[in-house]
Amino acid sequence: MRICLVLEYDGSRYCGWQSQPQSCAIQDILELALSLIAQEKIHVTTAGRTDAGVHALYQVVHFDTESKRPISAWIRGVNAKLPNDIAIRWATEVLSDFHARYSALERRYLYLLLNQPTRPGLQVGKVGWFHQALILEKMQIAGNLLLGEHDFSSFRAAECQAKSPIRTITHLQIQRYGNLIVFDLRANAFLQHMVRNIIGNLVYIGKGKYPPEWMQDLLQGGNRMLAAPTFSPAGLYLAKVSYPDQWALPDFSVMPLVPEILYNQ
Repeated sequence: MRICLVLEYDGSRYCGWQSQPQSCAIQDILELALSLIAQEKIHVTTAGRTDAGVHALYQVVHFDTESKRPISAWIRGVNAKLPNDIAIRWATEVLSDFHARYSALERRYLYLLLNQPTRPGLQVGKVGWFHQALILEKMQIAGNLLLGEHDFSSFRAAECQAKSPIRTITHLQIQRYGNLIVFDLRANAFLQHMVRNIIGNLVYIGKGKYPPEWMQDLLQGGNRMLAAPTFSPAGLYLAKVSYPDQWALPDFSVMPLVPEILYNQ
């Protein structure tokens, strides 16, 4: 049978999602917990890999197993085997043609950027930080230039293994809540480091190093070397993965991260 899971995690102390020889990845921890419950070796397939230090509010995986367990075992049973910073939120049995990655329609990421002169203390690891004042309107103009289908070669990591740099961004909203700036991005898929590279370029524009039109130059140039450095992973959250209605995945709210809850402005 094929099981689909929705999970959340704090990526601060892990070396990313993808399994590593030193077993430091979230995938390693999850597969071990699942294998203990299934009493057989379990391998999971994910909707998208997150980098070291990146968090997830809504990560989706599927796996195949011969073990028949109640759905509660794949939630409460697995959670009992997981560390406190990784948790299964939902599980169900799905048909064999469901695929966590290839069945997905859209991915949504949030980036939380603390914009104040001093670095964070209590929120360290949960927010990015930039000390100079950023002009929101300039970043919003630049962000709008990224909407639609583009070649995002200037925004991908050198080691990115994607066959094509073409991606479609359907939503890019930037809002300020006091000292916190929230970036909300949605696309059919993202390249490796794409979101963090977009944030880095928006910060360059927001601090006045380049005008908003520079974003268009980066898109057309296709040269990663001309763009800003990759921004910190600390404030990045995989917030949602969307699927066709036929799969009936839950529509969890991402609003636990609403800035008014995280900060007393």
